[in-house]
Amino acid sequence: MASRALLSRLSLPFFRFHSVCYSPALFHFTPFPLRYIVYPFYRMQKTHLYCSLAHQQLDEISQPELSCFNNTIHRLSHRRSFSEVLLVYVIILRNGHLPNGLTLPCILKACTALPALFFGCAVHAQIIRLGFEAATFIQNGVIVMYSRFGEISTAHKVFDLLSLRNVVSWTSIMSGYAQNGFPLEALHIFRTMRLDSPIIPDFIALVSVLKAYIDVGDLDQGRCVHGLVVKFGLEDEPDLLITLTSLYAKCGQVNTARNMFDQVFSPELILWNAMISGYAKNGHADEAVELFKKMVARKVRPDSITLRSAILACAQVGSLEAAKWIWEFVSNSELKDDVFVNTAIIDMYAKCGSVVLARKVFDNIPQKDVVVWSAMIMGYGLYGQGKEAISLFHEMIQSQVRPNDITYIGLLSACKNAGLVHDGRKYFYLMRNHGVEPRHQHYACLVDLLARAGHLEEAYEFIKGMPMAPEVTVWGALLNACRIHGQVELGKYAAERVFAIEPWNAGHYVQLSNIYASAGLWKDVARVRVLMRERGATKAMGFSSIEINGKLQSFYAGDKSHPRSKEILAMTDELERKLKKSGFLPHMDSVLHDLGPEEKELSLCNHSERIAMAYGLICTPPGTTLRITKNLRACVNCHSATKLISKLVEREIIVRDANRFHHFKDGFCTCGDYW
Repeated sequence: MASRALLSRLSLPFFRFHSVCYSPALFHFTPFPLRYIVYPFYRMQKTHLYCSLAHQQLDEISQPELSCFNNTIHRLSHRRSFSEVLLVYVIILRNGHLPNGLTLPCILKACTALPALFFGCAVHAQIIRLGFEAATFIQNGVIVMYSRFGEISTAHKVFDLLSLRNVVSWTSIMSGYAQNGFPLEALHIFRTMRLDSPIIPDFIALVSVLKAYIDVGDLDQGRCVHGLVVKFGLEDEPDLLITLTSLYAKCGQVNTARNMFDQVFSPELILWNAMISGYAKNGHADEAVELFKKMVARKVRPDSITLRSAILACAQVGSLEAAKWIWEFVSNSELKDDVFVNTAIIDMYAKCGSVVLARKVFDNIPQKDVVVWSAMIMGYGLYGQGKEAISLFHEMIQSQVRPNDITYIGLLSACKNAGLVHDGRKYFYLMRNHGVEPRHQHYACLVDLLARAGHLEEAYEFIKGMPMAPEVTVWGALLNACRIHGQVELGKYAAERVFAIEPWNAGHYVQLSNIYASAGLWKDVARVRVLMRERGATKAMGFSSIEINGKLQSFYAGDKSHPRSKEILAMTDELERKLKKSGFLPHMDSVLHDLGPEEKELSLCNHSERIAMAYGLICTPPGTTLRITKNLRACVNCHSATKLISKLVEREIIVRDANRFHHFKDGFCTCGDYW
């Protein structure tokens, strides 16, 4: 009865205790699952027993002792032949033996590894019936088993009933919580262990704690654990090195992470993934791509996670040559049909300036899910190809693929970038027909669409009617449109709303400053700049990059630091002469400083994308497409000038600014002057 009460207290999953079997071959109380699993399992698998020499030897012994069975189980467990471990366990029971403390840990390990939770629950009941509930070593295996199958509450009950807990006990329950998505609970257990017990954590415990701190993004506490690692002399443990590298990489400390990475003589794949992903997600895309190439050169085979991180980095860099290299590598790898990798490739090609290649990859995917369709629609959105995005959306519906919220973000973005106001309205209100509830991103897209098209009052009324409090993306869209249309008062109001949400973001102050500058309100411009300094908001410096022979060169406005700066300056002067000869008139409103006419004109021709363009012209043969990436939005003057330059020099010029792509050819831009 005591055993029955203990089992009931544990609330073991799948158990029913009304079935009782009296059998001297086993023991006086056999729970329901063991009776109904063991014998059918044995009958089904008996024909396979002789695949093992160990089984043959057992069958040749007329009455084998339990020690013989235990030796066989240990050998099979060491070879990771876990199915055979359970088969031998069945033989033990059929031969009338009761398992002991040497048998049960291996059986639990086999149940955990197979996986076989139903069998494991029966074994746990047997452990309790045989009086092993105080055997810490065996109960640790029970905790690990339940944790492995997500039964973390049952695992914790077993842990609570332990009268003697060792480091394995604490580590097992801690790891269980960390691996099942409960990092805060894992950290609470670690603190309890440190405060209430004399147990010194081993490297496995510290790995679990560090993983929990990675999940919650707590770098400071992670550093404290790193201090414990050094204190206990465990800094050379490979698993700790991997986890510490992941911690620093995911928390943005990529230089520290790289120092730890370089300490490993032969990094395993998981470490390469941590480092490449850390670079890609923390603004170090170039380093991520270079590290991936280094990994490939070392003949380390990447997995899907590696490739997706490298592809993400390549998309950030914007290098089409690097994109083609990665795609060629993927095409020759075993992951060429991986839908996640191919979806990332579509996004990469779109962001590297080739929606044509993105579509080619899309068309070659045989089974397209909603993520694949959404990626291609988003790609069209980047180029402002609204009609193509809408056409693809309808093709998706006809293919019986249900759109999700990401699909609609891509579709609305495409309408926004193409100025398709009627279509944007229609698809926004169509969302609920597909079971998609609009989120802030969808509201921001429609506000941007309406406001940029000049419907500022409608956009403002739409914001006031939102069912949730407008976030910064919504007010930011209205603020940007006020800058485009010179609406000072509404822009000031939108800026106040934005400053209340993000007072540290310099971009919003710059937008308001530009509104005042365009209206010639220079005192207000000065006031905004003072406000920026007071609030510690720092404006990002604008720069443009161009890819020449697989290498990126970056330039700032008025940049004269390049070794070929004299040639670049000569080319910018030549372009300026050709523009004037063709009748081009500079847009003086693009100069947001209180300068004289000549100074304004000089300032305009020294913008970073003009310098990058000049460098591309002197470094490439006639007819070569120039691909430029700009970290800020393209100004009106540079956009108009680039259109005419593309015709004068007979070149295609592709510019990716902070918002979208501009494809200039023969004096026209694919954006239709709407950006």
